[in-house]
Amino acid sequence: MTRTQTAPLIDATQAIGQIAVALPGSTAIFRRLKLDYCCGGQISLQQAASNKGLVVEPILAELASLQRGETVSQFCSATELVDHILVRYHEVHRAQLPELIALAKRVEAVHGEHPEVPAGLARLLQEIEDELLLHMQKEEQVLFPMLKAGGNPFVVHPIEMMRSEHVEHGANLERLAALTHDMTSPPDACTSWNALYAGLRQLGDDLVNHIHLENNVLFPPFEAAADPGTGCGPHGCACSGN
Repeated sequence: MTRTQTAPLIDATQAIGQIAVALPGSTAIFRRLKLDYCCGGQISLQQAASNKGLVVEPILAELASLQRGETVSQFCSATELVDHILVRYHEVHRAQLPELIALAKRVEAVHGEHPEVPAGLARLLQEIEDELLLHMQKEEQVLFPMLKAGGNPFVVHPIEMMRSEHVEHGANLERLAALTHDMTSPPDACTSWNALYAGLRQLGDDLVNHIHLENNVLFPPFEAAADPGTGCGPHGCACSGN
C-alpha cells in the first residue's frame, strides 16, 4: 500500500525562472517549448506562455507530473518493491541525467571564465550516467527477475555485486559534491546554473534513497534466506516503510 502527500502545485503566476530552480526537470520542458527561463526568467509562466502563443494549462499539467511529493510506502512482497524501484528510481534516473548533462554543458560553455565554474561536470555526469545505466540494466535483466521468482541460494552473488557498485555510486556523489561546492551555486549564478544544482541535489537525494531501499529493504531477506540459521525468508520480511 502506498500513501502519497502531494507537493503544492506550480502556480502560473510564479516567475518562470523560480519554477526552473524549484522544480528539477522543468528546464527540459521549457527548452522544448522555447520558453526563456534564464535571461527572461523574471516574468510569470503565464506571461511567458502567452508571449509564445501557448496555452498555460497543459504546461502546468506537465510540470505537475514532475512533482514527486513525499511518499510513505509499505511493500508486502518483493515483487511490489521491485516494481516500485523500477518506476520511482530507474525511470527517474534515466530522465534526470540527460537533462543535467545538457545543463552542465551550457553552464560550462557560458561561464567558462567564472572562478567557480564546475569545469568537467558534464564529463563526470556522463560517466555517472554510463555506470548507472549499466548497473540498472544488470538489475533489470538478471537480479530483479531472480528476486521476483523467489530467489535461490545463488542470488547472493549478484546482490553482492550490486552492493559493491552501490559503493561506487556513493563515491560518485562525493565527487559531484566536491566539484560543485556541495551543489551550492555562487551568488551571481544564472538561472540555468541554479537549476542545474537543484537538479543535482534531487539526483543525489533520489540515488541515496534508491540505494537505501535496495541495500536495507530489498536485499536482506534474500541474503538471510541463503542462511537457514536466520529463519527469515524473502517473503516474510519484505514489508517495510520507505
